[in-house]
Amino acid sequence: MKVVLNIGLMFVFVFLSCNKKETEKPKVSYEAPSKVAEKPKADTTKVEIADLPIHLQGTRYLLFPIGEVNPSERSKTSYESATGRLSSKISNYSENEITGYLRNLKFQAFQSDSLHVLTNQPVLIQSVTYLKTLADKTKQQTLVYLLADADTNKDNNIDVNDIQTLYLSDISGSHFTKISADFQEVIDWNVIDAQNRLYFRTIDDTNKDGAFGKDDRTHYFFLDLTSKDWKPQEFELTR
Repeated sequence: MKVVLNIGLMFVFVFLSCNKKETEKPKVSYEAPSKVAEKPKADTTKVEIADLPIHLQGTRYLLFPIGEVNPSERSKTSYESATGRLSSKISNYSENEITGYLRNLKFQAFQSDSLHVLTNQPVLIQSVTYLKTLADKTKQQTLVYLLADADTNKDNNIDVNDIQTLYLSDISGSHFTKISADFQEVIDWNVIDAQNRLYFRTIDDTNKDGAFGKDDRTHYFFLDLTSKDWKPQEFELTR
């Protein structure tokens, strides 16, 4: 009986593994579209909402995370507060970092009623990090963004299945600048405060199979966060 059970479990595991492989989407599609490709458009079935403002310590700006919810599923993303009211939350905030699946950010300076939008292009922002140590040291207030900015798998949607890229901006959302190369997936990044440098790694789909793996090339970059142009420099670390 135990042997039969183990065999059954093995078949279930194989089935699930095969099914997972079939449903996984590639990060990059090289197939030529049958017609002129259209830019991904906003999903009109979803409702845009904003979280309450976030204040990053030491700055004079408020940040409003902007996201989307499906009206039919809104109750699933809501919780009942102590007052009995329902509230939809589309982001999470921990010390100096905002995470979530955000479609934009809006910025508001203290003692101002006007709002500045981060970008007018469709994106999906997964994290926003405030470089507070750099700000304390140099008075330069910089934000680092990990986001998807292009429909790289050509499914007419920008989401977590597309290539993740790296951007910088100042604390007001201005000078929104892409620092990772097109069609290179960002693996990770960190800041060396002693050098005022940001280091990051990317991976390039060199074998053109639509995915990123051990046979693809890893690139290494650094940039001077105090420079005006935020231009990354590639360097060799492995061969």
